[in-house]
Amino acid sequence: MSSIRKILIANRGEIAVRIMQTARRLGISTVAVYSDADVQAPHVTLADEAIRIGAGPVGESYLVIDNILDAARQTNADAIHPGYGFLSENADFAEAVQKAGLIFIGPDAEAISLMGNKAAAKRRMIEAGVPCVPGYEDADQSDERLIEAANDIKFPIMVKAAAGGGGRGMRLVQDMDELKNALVTARSEAANAFGSDELILEKAIIYPRHVEIQVFADRHGQVVHLGERDCSVQRRHQKVIEESPCPVMTAELRADMGAAAVEAARNINYVGAGTVEFLLDQSGAYYFLEMNTRLQVEHPVTEMVTGLDLVELQIKVAQGETLDLKQEDVSLDGHAIEVRLYAEDPNNDFMPATGKIVAWRPVTMDNVRFDGGVVEGQDISPFYDPMVAKVIAYGDDRETARKRLVEALRQTALLGPATNRDFLVTCLEKETFIKGEATTAFIGEIFGETGYTAEPVSNETVALQGVLHFIHDRGQALDRAISVPDALKNFSTTGDLQTPYSLLIGEEIFDLTVSSAQAGSYQVDITFEEGAETILVETHDDEQVTPDVSLSFNVNNKIFKSRAVFDANVLFHAMQSADTAIFLSSINQLHVTDDGADGSAGGLVTAPLHGRVIEVFVKVGDKVEEGQKLAVVEAMKMQHEIFSEVEGDVIDVRIVSDQQVSVNDLMIEIAEEDAGDKEDA
Repeated sequence: MSSIRKILIANRGEIAVRIMQTARRLGISTVAVYSDADVQAPHVTLADEAIRIGAGPVGESYLVIDNILDAARQTNADAIHPGYGFLSENADFAEAVQKAGLIFIGPDAEAISLMGNKAAAKRRMIEAGVPCVPGYEDADQSDERLIEAANDIKFPIMVKAAAGGGGRGMRLVQDMDELKNALVTARSEAANAFGSDELILEKAIIYPRHVEIQVFADRHGQVVHLGERDCSVQRRHQKVIEESPCPVMTAELRADMGAAAVEAARNINYVGAGTVEFLLDQSGAYYFLEMNTRLQVEHPVTEMVTGLDLVELQIKVAQGETLDLKQEDVSLDGHAIEVRLYAEDPNNDFMPATGKIVAWRPVTMDNVRFDGGVVEGQDISPFYDPMVAKVIAYGDDRETARKRLVEALRQTALLGPATNRDFLVTCLEKETFIKGEATTAFIGEIFGETGYTAEPVSNETVALQGVLHFIHDRGQALDRAISVPDALKNFSTTGDLQTPYSLLIGEEIFDLTVSSAQAGSYQVDITFEEGAETILVETHDDEQVTPDVSLSFNVNNKIFKSRAVFDANVLFHAMQSADTAIFLSSINQLHVTDDGADGSAGGLVTAPLHGRVIEVFVKVGDKVEEGQKLAVVEAMKMQHEIFSEVEGDVIDVRIVSDQQVSVNDLMIEIAEEDAGDKEDA
């Protein structure tokens, strides 16, 4: 048995922080590694030691095995925890760690290699008698053989990358017409994400639940399962909401699925924390999907219903200790639900959002846990997954946990980059989810082909936004004044002083005036093409715009709670009422110099996000149609197709394959064909 003294965490963000918290409680020193983009990140400041391992891109830092091992040598670390993502399921890394004489806090390289290839894993599970989805997982990867296999399996089918997961290299194919393009796209995504373009095919199980079993094994033959997690709510095969226990689980089914998961782990001599994922159909039949040979993102829900610390168990097993846990000791008490809070824009097809976190105020509530990896003032980098935090709520029953989670999200303020918070609340409050009936089709069924769209901004919301601009501007003016008696504030010799604003909120401009006859009382007049509306806003709170103080406003007899902050002339605002909670940002265009530039003209094709250009399909001189594919940009290992919004001639192409682009960079310029040209044609 080897006692671990110092752990190097080969990861970043919330999972690095999470591992350090347990290590510190156990009296174990920690080492952080960081890239140039993470110099001020929380995991760096929390660790006992920190070593720079390279530039921002993962291929120059967090994926460079030699740099990580060198950091371990420099700091005399005796163990490495890989977290999740990055190198956590890289068999070469696990082997290199062990060859360097260090303890790898995870399974052996052989198990990682076997289960890391979906084709090999499925063949092994079939041999072990674990139920599997009918499909094709053989070595012949020719289009002809895959097409033949698809015909044998019968549509619909799933095309999947054999070497990876997380939705990358995965396509649902309804018929033969879609198959060839799906094979091309899946191969490309798989090769870029995992370094292998090998594919497998599986029969698509319609309306399944995604249910996974947490397993743990030590080096002394002890293997147990810690119950299940339902991860059915997914968007593009990426998990959005996870919970334990599964709403439709029975004691019998849990015992059966748990036994299958334990057998899967035992069959490959597995050691440590692992997750065996299954599809559960409506009849109660279940099928092996894959095994994740690491700690899962969603492990906190298991911790909350079992009372166990999974990171602590990982460390103890890595030290050679026997699991002090028998299957009959494991029980699931209460209910826990987790959501992943991302810096992404649901109104822009969930594109990753970058930029400065202007304010971060996670709520403090009983039975609510935040696993976060960001701090206020930190920039969300384009190089990494945009998850900001995981929010987990516990309750004696599912509905208590659900309501508690909704309230925690509503009271949490993250101002700066766009986030998916409002989308998460919407999902949690849908009747299908409340009833525990969500399957993997949930998001597609609820939001349809058009996807998620935020509710329109109400006039009351616009009015409150205007009042906050007014309070801020008045405060700045008073700060510049030598001395202004309270009795003269808001005073005007010609009646109430009206201050005009032209607020850009989202893509809309709202023209309004704000006046204040006395402290805490405001009249907002909003002008529309069809008329105007007057809205009264009152507050008895100390009037200041700061995220540290929650102000209460009465807006036309409706109460709003407000936290706000200005940064670079932009007002970032978190507001909450009895029936809504939203983040808004606005800028007063009357304070902004207009240079006449219009960066959003239809013929100017700009990058929708930070990423890497994978392929360009047009060149100067080409004629393009509206809706024609122009390029593919990859961000976070997901490929985003760029289409033309206009018909016309390509007059400039500023991108090439493998080029990095930033959001709003001009990529392609198209001379739009006007109506007269179309008629002449």
